[in-house]
Amino acid sequence: MTADPIRLLLADDHPVVRAGLRAVLETEDGIAVVAEAATAEDAVVRASQGDIDVVLMDLQFGKGMGGAEATAAITARPGAPRVLIVTTYDTDADTLPAIEAGATGYLLKDAPPEDLAAAVRTAAAGRTTLAPAVADRLMNRLRTPGTALTRRESEVLVLVAEGLSNQAIGARLHLTEGTVKSHLARIYAKLGVDSRTAAVATATQLGLIRR
Repeated sequence: MTADPIRLLLADDHPVVRAGLRAVLETEDGIAVVAEAATAEDAVVRASQGDIDVVLMDLQFGKGMGGAEATAAITARPGAPRVLIVTTYDTDADTLPAIEAGATGYLLKDAPPEDLAAAVRTAAAGRTTLAPAVADRLMNRLRTPGTALTRRESEVLVLVAEGLSNQAIGARLHLTEGTVKSHLARIYAKLGVDSRTAAVATATQLGLIRR
């Protein structure tokens, strides 16, 4: 008797990406693409219907909910499907929120087809697959925790890179201006810099944030 196939939901706002993922995965034995979602909100709703084993989730969906937020919403439910992040982004500011949100794995879109299929099977079994670049970065964080930015510090620095003032950052993140200044002071100390421009440049160079 053959085992039931692993049932997939493809969540990505680009039709060509969904089509590419479908083309790769539908050639694999024991894997079936049963649904697609063009928004993170749709992915959350569709994943709750009880017939999905693994969600392949992008991180960026344009307007509205992001992939990490959707991952948290999906994995919070009892008996939830596994979520495998498939994205182009590998910075700390991207990987950490997704992993903290409950993602089982994290792959980059340039992964070979055989790696993608293997990651789907690994995720369905409840085990973790990480892209090599992501795994290396997480290991470096563990080795040198003093230089690693927290999730909130990453969020602050991303907004600094976008040119927002401390007051605007506080409003966006629901923080006081003083708290934003405290986060920046810790960021400067960790990165060994003394200005906003230098902090953004150094963090970008180290792969902590993307520009």
